[in-house]
Amino acid sequence: MRIALGLEYDGSAFKGWQTQRAGVRAIQPEVEAALSRVADHPVSVQCAGRTDTGVHATFQVVHFDTSAVRTPRAWVLGCNVNLPPQVAVLWARVVPDDFNARFSARARSYDYVLSNRQTRPALWRGRVSWECRPLDVEAMIAAAPQLLGEHDFSSFRAQGCQAQHPIRTVHRLEVRVVPPCIVVRVEANAFLQHMVRNFVGTLLEVGLGRHPPAWVGEVLAARDRRLAGWTAPPDGLYLTGVRYEPRFGLPMPPDAWPVLAAYAGQAFD
Repeated sequence: MRIALGLEYDGSAFKGWQTQRAGVRAIQPEVEAALSRVADHPVSVQCAGRTDTGVHATFQVVHFDTSAVRTPRAWVLGCNVNLPPQVAVLWARVVPDDFNARFSARARSYDYVLSNRQTRPALWRGRVSWECRPLDVEAMIAAAPQLLGEHDFSSFRAQGCQAQHPIRTVHRLEVRVVPPCIVVRVEANAFLQHMVRNFVGTLLEVGLGRHPPAWVGEVLAARDRRLAGWTAPPDGLYLTGVRYEPRFGLPMPPDAWPVLAAYAGQAFD
């Protein structure tokens, strides 16, 4: 039997999703240990998207195979009892054997939350990024559409990225202001390592007045990582959605704007 789970987690205390060497705390082994206790046999999981050190999720999806017969409620409650407080299972569903959390995904969404004020955030520490200098958000909004569509995103790819090719399709790239925060939302069919954080670092170069909006298109066309902006910190990055074909019967990602707006102290309109 194949089961899919929806997860949320605060990545601040972890060195990313993927299991690593002994003594390095990651999210995957915590989830596998909790599931193994509920199933009464070893369980391994595959996720929709591996998040890096310090990156959070409001809607991660994993799947695993099991011979154990449990209700969806039992999987959720049993796992949550055995998970650390920074990780929670949101739902469980029985899925067809051809479902794969990673390869069946049609699109993934990330939100990047940036606090833009003079003083560093205390209550939001580890959950938002911070830029103390004033930003020209209108220029950032003007620059963003140049990254839409199918492109070679080599200019925004981490040096150690293991993806087989740099071609990705960005369906949505939106910059919104929620004083004192700025939120960048990106939806694509798939992502390269550090792709969203490199998008944000490049848009910040525009927002700081170092380059005009048209520069972003030049960086994209150059296919050269050295020409793009810096890699923004992981603190403000959230995996907020994974979309699948309706036939799998999985919940749709909820709108993450209200959740992330809570960090800014107000609701979105």
